[in-house]
Amino acid sequence: MDYQIRAAGRDDVPQLAQLRYDFRSNLSAPIEKEADFTARCRSWMTERLGDGRWYCWVAVDGSRLIGNVWIQLVEKIPTPTDEPEEHAYLTNFFVQDAARGHGIGSDMLSHVLEWSARRQVHAVFLWPTIRTRALYERHGFLADGDAMQLLFVPRAQ
Repeated sequence: MDYQIRAAGRDDVPQLAQLRYDFRSNLSAPIEKEADFTARCRSWMTERLGDGRWYCWVAVDGSRLIGNVWIQLVEKIPTPTDEPEEHAYLTNFFVQDAARGHGIGSDMLSHVLEWSARRQVHAVFLWPTIRTRALYERHGFLADGDAMQLLFVPRAQ
């Protein structure tokens, strides 16, 4: 498969919103009409993409987006030491079904992790599904027994 990975821009927002719909509507039944959701999602993405906190990379086959991954930078309170003052929250990582099995997800994850290392974030964190856990482990992620979370709404697997 011939593809490239690049930073997403505002021109990508309509396709990014559709990818988001495709990703989440496959996990559980939508409660919002597709057109209503993608319009709301386009507005959200347009406002945040490239705002200095939210970043997105896409896998592109010609002019068609076949995958995306988002990072939200989370500021830490300043410290007087050499400890980095940002974390990176990795989210909305999705590759279309037809494009899976070609290493695209692994390439995208490597790209985002290299960017995060260059930016010198303290840690990259995420919540994997059972299906994606092995991919993250192959890239050096560890399940940290010290991490805790309180879920108010159960997460779809």
